[in-house]
Amino acid sequence: MRFAAIADIHGNFQALQAVLADISALGIDDIVNLGDCFSGPLEADRVGDVLLERDMVTVRGNHDRYLIDRDVSDMEVSDSFAFRQMSARHLEWLRRLPSSLVYRNEAYLCHATPGDDNHYWLEQVSPDGTVSLKPLEAIEGLAKGIEHGLILCAHSHIPRMVRLGDGRLIVNPGSVGCPAYDDDAPYPHKVEAGHPMASYAILDKSGADWTATFRTVAYDHMAASDLAARNGREDWASGLATGWLR
Repeated sequence: MRFAAIADIHGNFQALQAVLADISALGIDDIVNLGDCFSGPLEADRVGDVLLERDMVTVRGNHDRYLIDRDVSDMEVSDSFAFRQMSARHLEWLRRLPSSLVYRNEAYLCHATPGDDNHYWLEQVSPDGTVSLKPLEAIEGLAKGIEHGLILCAHSHIPRMVRLGDGRLIVNPGSVGCPAYDDDAPYPHKVEAGHPMASYAILDKSGADWTATFRTVAYDHMAASDLAARNGREDWASGLATGWLR
């Protein structure tokens, strides 16, 4: 069994197109999407058109939820920008998405953790803003009750995999469209890929064992950066251009 996992597109149409082309070139037909599809100062409408046309298996991310559970006047700027680009059919598609699901009786999918779509599964944030790998015991605690050998999550935008003590594999494919961001919860911190490329993962099962291959794809990231700048978001422009926030 072989399939691709994408996540955290954040309205980056050009990055999404490049990743889908790379997946196709590898002869992979099956793709799962781990959410946060639209939020950002880019092209949520064009991303929505692609996702609805492809009809790939998708779970809803926290920023996807923000687009449908509150008034636009209560949204943060990245969410409200995306919301104003989106059509009624895009929003209705979001409303139908589950927060988690099991893919082909093989893999458990969620955006962040099973019980919280806005909580890192594999990472922890220190009071000084340092982002690091969680202790194994904490990671395993969030996986209690999940029997599947492969668990896919996203949210942190960091490509990472962790093998649990019982052999299960947890994989975060990284971010298709947003290589750097900052957040204030649970403490102010930055996540920076250090490069501007789009990231995703390929999952392979041989016998009973799963493996993951992380891939990065070059695309016209400066066009995305310029678009963010034109839309008044210099923070996004920096992240998209370099993978760093400056």
